[in-house]
Amino acid sequence: MERMHELPIVDTALTYATFPIVFGGVMGLGIYGIGRGWDPVVTAVVLTGATVLVLLVLEHVHPYQRHWLRSHGDIRTDLVHNLVNLWIPEVYTVVFVGSLTVAAGWLSRTLGTSLWPSQWPLVAQLLLALVIGELGTYWIHRLMHENAFLWRFHAAHHSAPRLYWLNAGRFHPLDLFTQQFLALTPLVLMGAGTGIVALHTLFTAVHGMFQHCNVHIRLGPLNWLFSMAELHRWHHSKRLEEANTNYGANIIWWDIVFGSRFLPRDREPPTEIGIEALPNFPGGYSAQLLSPFRWKKTEESARAVGGASTPAASGS
Repeated sequence: MERMHELPIVDTALTYATFPIVFGGVMGLGIYGIGRGWDPVVTAVVLTGATVLVLLVLEHVHPYQRHWLRSHGDIRTDLVHNLVNLWIPEVYTVVFVGSLTVAAGWLSRTLGTSLWPSQWPLVAQLLLALVIGELGTYWIHRLMHENAFLWRFHAAHHSAPRLYWLNAGRFHPLDLFTQQFLALTPLVLMGAGTGIVALHTLFTAVHGMFQHCNVHIRLGPLNWLFSMAELHRWHHSKRLEEANTNYGANIIWWDIVFGSRFLPRDREPPTEIGIEALPNFPGGYSAQLLSPFRWKKTEESARAVGGASTPAASGS
């Protein structure tokens, strides 16, 4: 990759300004609109769709890796993952939100006060929601890397042969649902309103696409706040000591607290990614969906000769 001082000034500007301007603009508009009474769900959907269009352009105008622009036989699988996983928030809402809202009301009456600071500005409420919601997702993500059984459900995400915006939805449905449940349940129980839940969902969706995008972006000091692409590319390394780091979905704070933040300055992240021990992991959606339930067969067909089968197997 070209070094920064060799890049034209326009490319340098794109590298450092893209994320703050686009992500900041999307979240700023979302906060403004929901604060003015816009429908939270429609606002989140429209802004997420607009971000997709922007990233589609940026990946071709200012790519991080040009060879990641080519299909690696992964587009169909990633599209199906995204189309299926679009319904995960709906499933969560239908199954849990009603009863959790009742429970939140009971807790509020029992304690004589609301647990959620709804009088705070929306920005402060969103920040609180990210810190609280991220704690559960941090630990389940980390456990999925360190526990052999849970790894079965997370392996599909790490089987991606390249990083681009559509990878943000490459999750086994049970993996994604668990993360959704742990992120949102504390917020709903505490009495967070629909607007905050929608903003949290918008933040997660847009940040996730940027986190996996094939756009040459750098954040500088913001890498101490966001769990963004510079950090997350290490998380997709084939080397376990590099991949078992940077677990944050949105913010990197819990990685800092628990000592799993990783951003070496002496080298760039690897561009050959995937699961080193399972280089032939199934590429089709149906096979990935079924893989946790027939794991022994999946390992036998996907394992490298003499390789360890899971992150947990190597003692990580």
